[in-house]
Amino acid sequence: MQRYFTITQLTQEFDITTRTLRFYEAQGLVTPQRRGRQRLYTPGDRTRVKLILRGKRLGFSLNEIKEMIEMYASSPGETGQLKLLLEKIAARRDELLEKQRDIELTLLELDEVEAGAKSRIAELSGKVRVGSD
Repeated sequence: MQRYFTITQLTQEFDITTRTLRFYEAQGLVTPQRRGRQRLYTPGDRTRVKLILRGKRLGFSLNEIKEMIEMYASSPGETGQLKLLLEKIAARRDELLEKQRDIELTLLELDEVEAGAKSRIAELSGKVRVGSD
């Protein structure tokens, strides 16, 4: 017998809003069954929500996540999905490393500007004291 999850169960488990879960449904990422007005999510839907949230934490777009999830069910299947995942990971890593380099350069520049400002304040403080004696 297949177990179902309600929208409340999934939103509480994953600490997301019902609006978020409905958005994933509208994007075709999850496909709950309906019993009247109630949405019933399968274990597969639950797994997809887990994968969506992990993908978002890693910085993937919903389109990229959807592409990877959909690839699992079609040719070339799990192998293709894993290869695509590895490509996406490499691209994301490159992007983050570039951002890291940019941040490091910005921090160095901030250090230089800060040192210059402190030096100038010290000069101005010395001039004020000399002039007031």
